[in-house]
Amino acid sequence: MKRFLMAALVLLMASTAAAKVKMPAVLGSNMVLQRNTEVNFWGEADANAKVRITTSWNGAKYNVTADKDGKWAVKLTTGEAGGPYTIAVSDGEELKLENILLGEVWICGGQSNMEMPVGGFINQPVENSADYVMAANQYPGIRMFTVARNSTNEPQSDCVGEWLCSNPASVASFSATGYFFGLTLYKALGIPVGLLTSNWGGSTIETWMSKESVAEIEGINHEFCNSWRGDASETGRLYNGMILPIVNYTAKGFIWYQGCSNRKNWFDYKELQKGLINLWRKMWGNEDMPFYITQLAPYSYEGNNLRSLPLVIEAQYKAAAELENVAVAPTTDLGHPTCIHPAKKKQVGERLAWLALARDYKMAGVPAAAPTYKSMEIKDNEITLSFNHLSDGSPNEPNSLVGFSETHTLRMEGFEIAGEDQVFYPAKARMIWWKNKIAVSSDKVAKPVAVRYAFKNYCPEANVKTTFNLPLVPFRTDNWEIPADQIGEIR
Repeated sequence: MKRFLMAALVLLMASTAAAKVKMPAVLGSNMVLQRNTEVNFWGEADANAKVRITTSWNGAKYNVTADKDGKWAVKLTTGEAGGPYTIAVSDGEELKLENILLGEVWICGGQSNMEMPVGGFINQPVENSADYVMAANQYPGIRMFTVARNSTNEPQSDCVGEWLCSNPASVASFSATGYFFGLTLYKALGIPVGLLTSNWGGSTIETWMSKESVAEIEGINHEFCNSWRGDASETGRLYNGMILPIVNYTAKGFIWYQGCSNRKNWFDYKELQKGLINLWRKMWGNEDMPFYITQLAPYSYEGNNLRSLPLVIEAQYKAAAELENVAVAPTTDLGHPTCIHPAKKKQVGERLAWLALARDYKMAGVPAAAPTYKSMEIKDNEITLSFNHLSDGSPNEPNSLVGFSETHTLRMEGFEIAGEDQVFYPAKARMIWWKNKIAVSSDKVAKPVAVRYAFKNYCPEANVKTTFNLPLVPFRTDNWEIPADQIGEIR
């Protein structure tokens, strides 16, 4: 008996003498690390403990000493895409992270349309979801991490979550927009893709930012921003609980799908979106990180013909135009009048990925940018519109406006036109062949001065697309104040 007690005491002393190194949830087996760079790697151990890290892809060994609080951090050099690899972390007792890949890492953020899983929400499906769920095992290089919900006023250093390999169960429960974005990259690049998603349905943009960063934005209604209440609304709460724990994780860029909850302060959304982009880039330590925004999809809200939604969409595109390495993926053709979570998530993810493939991976021929309004020319009773991101009009150039449908000449719809009285009427639109321009007129407007296209919450008749099937982005040529009764009482 004495011999047994002595042996137990020796084992206890040995276990307490060897500190147990601890890693944050976001650094674990099955993860993808950003290739060809230096990635952040950090954890905890006993105060002043010596920690050794060994990476199997290059056999490198790193030695670091924990500080007086037991925290340590080091940068690991990664190489070309590949794997699986291991990382051994030891402070006397070894912890091994396994099945690690090197590839491309992207952060996916936003509200419910980013949160919506491949398996869909109750009574709200994702189109062809069963096909993608059942094909999940074909893409072992896709890895996913979902940050668990945590709303708090206290800054957090860790979160709940784990890296999952692509299989039917993990794909069905992961962000559909994020997964289809990653799947498109994976197929195009042929290398591993890691996706971290941090999202919360119904959240405002302010809650994904620190209180200090919002306070620093000039020219916005700070009283309104500070009036939000609730776990997914109050400024800073989701930033503290769901962004700070992952800001050290080295990544290539961001995709973002949010804005519906900020229709009440649409007038500040441009500056808030810019503020969030600048903050996240600062926190990730890279002022040039690409940031791709999802245009809000059409939805009736308080009425089809009201305009709270296009005002936020307008702010999204203005924010992108004022910052480098920022662009918007269009969704004008993907909305639904009564379902705020449209089923066509594959198209959303693809279009976000096309932006990344064209801009960050320099892949030629990718249909990246949708047509946006450029300029107008008034002649008599007609306004001729020119657009960005289209070909020069020569017959063999791709990405031109579509002039025909499957059965007949396309009747371009969704346009409104107004004179100096600022009263808009439905307009007739015709394509000017080979020039990728559209001429707009109405018998009710003899001297037109302004045009709008799809500038409503839901405009099902809007049908202008390119040969790559990218929709024309909603726009207005005027800067007139929108009357309150046209915006609607936003609930």
